[in-house]
Amino acid sequence: MTKQKTVIIGAGPVGSLAALYAAQRGDDVEIYELRGDLRDASTVPLNFTKSINLALSERGINSMRNAQVPGLIEAVLSDTIPMHGRMIHGQKNGQIFEESQAYDIHGRYIRAVDRAGLNKRLLDELDNMPNVKFFFNHKLVGADFNKNLAWFERKPSSSQSDTPASTKQPTKETEVSFDFMIGADGAHSAVRYHLMKFARVDYQQEYIDTLWCEFTISPKKNQNGDDDFKISPNHLHIWPGGDFMFIAIPSLDKSFTCTLFLPEATFKSLESSPPTTIPFFKQNFPGVIPNLISEEDIQKQFTTNPHLPLISIKCKPYHYEGSVVILGDAAHAMVPFYGQGMNAGLEDVRVLYDHIDKYKSDNTYHPHDTFHPKYKNSAEHRALALSSYTQMRHPDAHAINDLALKNYQEMRSDVRSPIYRVRKFVEERLYAYVPQLGWATQYSRVSFGNERYSDVERRAERQSRVLVSTLGVVGVSVVSLVAWMVVRSNNRRVSPVRALFASLKRIFS
Repeated sequence: MTKQKTVIIGAGPVGSLAALYAAQRGDDVEIYELRGDLRDASTVPLNFTKSINLALSERGINSMRNAQVPGLIEAVLSDTIPMHGRMIHGQKNGQIFEESQAYDIHGRYIRAVDRAGLNKRLLDELDNMPNVKFFFNHKLVGADFNKNLAWFERKPSSSQSDTPASTKQPTKETEVSFDFMIGADGAHSAVRYHLMKFARVDYQQEYIDTLWCEFTISPKKNQNGDDDFKISPNHLHIWPGGDFMFIAIPSLDKSFTCTLFLPEATFKSLESSPPTTIPFFKQNFPGVIPNLISEEDIQKQFTTNPHLPLISIKCKPYHYEGSVVILGDAAHAMVPFYGQGMNAGLEDVRVLYDHIDKYKSDNTYHPHDTFHPKYKNSAEHRALALSSYTQMRHPDAHAINDLALKNYQEMRSDVRSPIYRVRKFVEERLYAYVPQLGWATQYSRVSFGNERYSDVERRAERQSRVLVSTLGVVGVSVVSLVAWMVVRSNNRRVSPVRALFASLKRIFS
């Protein structure tokens, strides 16, 4: 029996996991990557900087676990750093402070993971599989999804990039046939570009009015002369600025990878007047200078590191017939503020293969199967599976795109709000002590479970309406109580209301 040939475009974490799933099912797998081998330190990232540090949570972990590769998930988790909550940094009455906000009342946490390390682990696993082949430095330049043909150009490797033009070999175009193509080639996906020539794809792209720039907090030396973290390694650190923020995520080498998020106009203002950069940091991100990064390093990193845009992409469908499907950022690039970009992409792989397995091509038919027994051809089965996948997945992808945008408001501003803290307190206590209500915070549903994103969004909106109504009733009751106490105090020439207001001030301060 001829094996199915699955061609995967993109060797990042999502493409690599998809290759593992396909190879585990016996497919002949070929992986094509525009860049060189991502395990090679000389390979330059497409945006000429490190990726925004990644947060690995339950969805990504579950998807790798379901790849059923012995030892994979244990190896990946051993190279992560637990982050139990946010550490909010600020200044009050001239004093610098930090406040820990746990992610989960049950103690669950997300993990800081090095993208390059995770990618290397997945690629190494693929290297051990005899039915997997790599083709680095290959650019997809054309595809015919009716004939299942693709064309690639072999690009010069990084070692050849400085070769004089007169001595370079001419670029050759290679034709590749396939049964099934998976596009996991990022926000500017070539697969999606060619897919749109065959499928009627609804497409929406938005650049938000925020750019990002990467910084690094170097390790400090401890009493033994060894490298150590300058601040708590078990938190995601946030300096909220209202319309902007600075964050820091721990790395295995005891440094922190930091990201400055600013409106484009603010970036341009600082770029046009470099001397204002240091005062801007001191005013808005207290404690960063000089405790964590020197003035010289702040200025150098701000000037040297690129200021990059943030893109949000939605589209539908994700497939054409039984020939091709797009996953991860190629299908639903999102802003990084929920830490779900990679997790959602890895979950795409698991959900996709759940559908493919459901519509498997074999001679077994049971009355409760969702496919009809006449579909014995694997391409027809695959077409049914991909259609089912798109119908189920696109509401979830749209939901997490929207939630990621909304979470930026929470991170850069709301975390300092007394109302936010009261709401979080109430929701967590209901979640912990009245489980029969089925109440849970939106964050816990997104980060610590595998519930569909669209269901999370609906339940969170419903809970919000209930909570707002309830707190409104409580608010009216409190106002009524205060009014009654004012009348009583005036009649009795005493002021119990002062005690009430003092208590309320302590709660909300």
